[in-house]
Amino acid sequence: MLLRLAGVAISVGLADSLNPSTVGPAVYLATGTKPVARVLLFTLGVFGLNLAAGVLLTVGPGRLVLALVPHPRDTVRHAIELAAGLVLLAVAAGVFAGRRHLARRELPMRDGGGGSAFVAGVSLAAVELPTALPYFAVIAAVAASDANVAQSALIVALYCLAFVAPLLGIAVLLLVAGERADPWLLKAGDWLQRRWPVVLATLLLVVGGALAVLGGTGLINDY
Repeated sequence: MLLRLAGVAISVGLADSLNPSTVGPAVYLATGTKPVARVLLFTLGVFGLNLAAGVLLTVGPGRLVLALVPHPRDTVRHAIELAAGLVLLAVAAGVFAGRRHLARRELPMRDGGGGSAFVAGVSLAAVELPTALPYFAVIAAVAASDANVAQSALIVALYCLAFVAPLLGIAVLLLVAGERADPWLLKAGDWLQRRWPVVLATLLLVVGGALAVLGGTGLINDY
């Protein structure tokens, strides 16, 4: 069960990682002064806020709410997986339908910004948190499981690590290529500006479909 939860957390985190609100600022920071340090601090801010909020929600309110549900825990978990999958499929359809409009929106901090990179990461993660449906789907699935506090924290950390994978990739590219990475990053930023809605919709479609199948088959087996 824990391996299944870990797989779900990593899959959803990777699908959710192509987030223009985090990748856009990271690309901007990567083309400024002290790029490696700034990108890593920004990444740490995003990771830390999501991890702290996830652990608090999983071991606190999430457990309390599910304790009031009179259904078997396996059934609750499968229902959450099915519901999360359907939500992700709906979001994928919405993103794809509005792909042309979304692609015209400028990525955050593309042309500038100020303040600490770490504070920027924390702030952006906090602003995005209330609308992070995939994130809350993982939190709900973990809360509905039999995982203890340490296991729950580990699974949430896996999601958060997968979510910041593109940001870590940018930092690694900077370390390996140095200033030679600037043209690649600028091209990647331009490509992301044009294509991110289609890529995001595709990833959400794959992950949402997988979650819906897992939850649906689990519910059928429960009955």
